[in-house]
Amino acid sequence: MVSRPELSDHRKKTSQEMYRLIEELYPICRSITGNGVRETLKAIGKLVPLDTVEVPSGTPAFDWEVPREWNVKDAYILDPYGKKIVDFKQLNLHLLNYSIPFNGKMPLTELKKHLFTLPDKPDLVPYRTSYYKEAWGFCMTQHQYDSLEEGEYQVVVDSTLEDGHLTYGEYHIPGRREEEFLISTHTCHPSLCNDNLSGIAVATFLAKELAASQPEFSYRFLFIPGTIGSITWLSRNESLLGRIIGGLVITLLGDDSDFTYKTSRQGNSPIDRIARYYLNSQREGHSKIRDFIPYGYDERQYCSPGFNLPVGCLTRNSYGEFPEYHTSADNLQFVKPERLAESLEVIQDLVSILENNHYFINLNPKGEPQLGKRGLYDRLGGGNEGKELQLAILWVLNYSDGDHDLLDVAEKSGIDVGVIIHAARLLREKELIKPS
Repeated sequence: MVSRPELSDHRKKTSQEMYRLIEELYPICRSITGNGVRETLKAIGKLVPLDTVEVPSGTPAFDWEVPREWNVKDAYILDPYGKKIVDFKQLNLHLLNYSIPFNGKMPLTELKKHLFTLPDKPDLVPYRTSYYKEAWGFCMTQHQYDSLEEGEYQVVVDSTLEDGHLTYGEYHIPGRREEEFLISTHTCHPSLCNDNLSGIAVATFLAKELAASQPEFSYRFLFIPGTIGSITWLSRNESLLGRIIGGLVITLLGDDSDFTYKTSRQGNSPIDRIARYYLNSQREGHSKIRDFIPYGYDERQYCSPGFNLPVGCLTRNSYGEFPEYHTSADNLQFVKPERLAESLEVIQDLVSILENNHYFINLNPKGEPQLGKRGLYDRLGGGNEGKELQLAILWVLNYSDGDHDLLDVAEKSGIDVGVIIHAARLLREKELIKPS
């Protein structure tokens, strides 16, 4: 929307801070419950003042209930010679997430029933879970799997699965209006950087910068476990859902690909219109707009028919569409600080349009008002930029009828929405328009 060269130093500093947060969080074993989530929220809470919510195991959440809490101290496999061949402490993806406790010996044929690999990506360790079916298992590369020798293996899974809590973080930034915009990102993935430490980092620094401003709307940030977290939050907060005017689920924001926006179920909500306009005008030929489907991240919970909230999903590449997805290759080398900063600025642009996209009434609608005597013509000058701004003023005046917002004006005129917003500010200063 708007070039911000004056923020280049700030952008570089912020990109480095976001990446350092990812480095701090990368070793932590997260899941849908447990101490890994708490440790992650504690780190975020050093940057923004999170409210940490603990929901007891067994608590009903619509058709679901909060599961038992899972924690793990250690997990490994010893080969027939006593050599440790898989070590949770070296890479937490090695353990099937939510593995129940186990300690015993078994032959290779039995062990293989509990091993997961990626035959088409033989150098990578997959990420696998067993949240709602009690099981234990390990993930390894296909090369490791193929090198296993016959014999007896020692397996240790030092974990607990017992009544506890589901934990999520929430941060509310009050604006001048009670209507809220929701930013939601998931906290349940272990050592995976793009999915979703990138979303956590971008959400944290977006919250930090919004809190330092005086926003028009209120903003609610959710750092939650995927699926069960959003369902639990929705079940506990139905009374405030009527305030939500829009929202974004954000994830996969640190790689080199361009942006993808998945619309809300409504398809033409304000955030859908804004994202569609912005990506088509600012990143034409690179970004992708996709219609809502009831699969993906937590947007499918917010957009379920009982709520039908105007919440879209912003990513770079989509889930499952890049080879590093849910593998050990989604590591610290895969995400880039400059891409995190770019993602943050794109969302800031979307928020800026949302904040300024008002409907106006022309207070002098009979013919064009005399701009020169109000100092507007002189301020415009004679250059190309001035001519574009002059045209923008005329477009805003003509469509300030209470039926068209500024995004409508930008789309009809072909003028950048940032210039249209600036024109509207000038006209408000001269009391030629007012919000409808």
